[in-house]
Amino acid sequence: MADINPAIVKSLREKTNAGMMDCKRALTEAGGDIEKAEAILRTKGIASAGKKASRHAKEGAVISFIQPSGKVGVLAEINCETDFVAKNDIFTKFVKEIGEEIAAAKTETVESLLEAPTSTGVLFKDSIAATIAALGENIVIRRFTRFQLDGGLVASYIHLQGKVGVLVEIACGNEATTKSDSFREFVKDITLQIAAAHPTCVSREEVDAALVAAEREIYKGQVAGKPENIVEKIVDGKMDKFYSTTCLLEQACIKNPDITVKDLVASKEKELADKIVISKFVRYGLGEESGEAPVEEAA
Repeated sequence: MADINPAIVKSLREKTNAGMMDCKRALTEAGGDIEKAEAILRTKGIASAGKKASRHAKEGAVISFIQPSGKVGVLAEINCETDFVAKNDIFTKFVKEIGEEIAAAKTETVESLLEAPTSTGVLFKDSIAATIAALGENIVIRRFTRFQLDGGLVASYIHLQGKVGVLVEIACGNEATTKSDSFREFVKDITLQIAAAHPTCVSREEVDAALVAAEREIYKGQVAGKPENIVEKIVDGKMDKFYSTTCLLEQACIKNPDITVKDLVASKEKELADKIVISKFVRYGLGEESGEAPVEEAA
């Protein structure tokens, strides 16, 4: 039997986050070979993780990663079972690294992401399994959105320590605009707007036609009995109010309620002598029943 000294046990523990006795048993089984012992622990960890994978994960964090170029960004929701683990150093380190890995992976769905390799060559699903083994809780990449563009910036904002997150893509005509402090402050303001005011789309042209028709019918029912021409005016007014809450461009700016976001965009275009388009955005709330799909370019 190989002589398993405390130093090698400690070294394996630091590499794997496994318990001391688990490390010692694995090293004994591996004849003192630390690489083989790590493989043994990983195999056992993955088997252990599989047992935990059916447990409900509703805590965790919404995280973001923006590549230094500002052209690629990711927003993701990573779930665990308890708030205690959500604040654990292992979990926070894992979610920080996973955002960067998702940005580089260029996959579109969680399913394809899990089968893709990370930068170290380990599959995402195996990286998650190792984290499950280390923490003793189920860990789930619930959803993610990845934006990439050429002219403009991708930006994010995380609110309430990971309870709410925003990812937005804002295009412009000149690359020099993206270097402007004024433009970058504008982009930041838009992320704060989305986080606070919770729009569901960029402009009214993107609102589903069936939803518009249903809203109009509801408003007509509220003023039934009035002359038809009066009904239409009232309904139009109510629809304007509806759009002012759901459509980003028609919302009152949270920093200056006297103007709309559309007014702010126009003002910034004039100041910077460039075309600015809020192309799309997503807003995640931790644990919400369903996330909003990315909304498309404003007219």
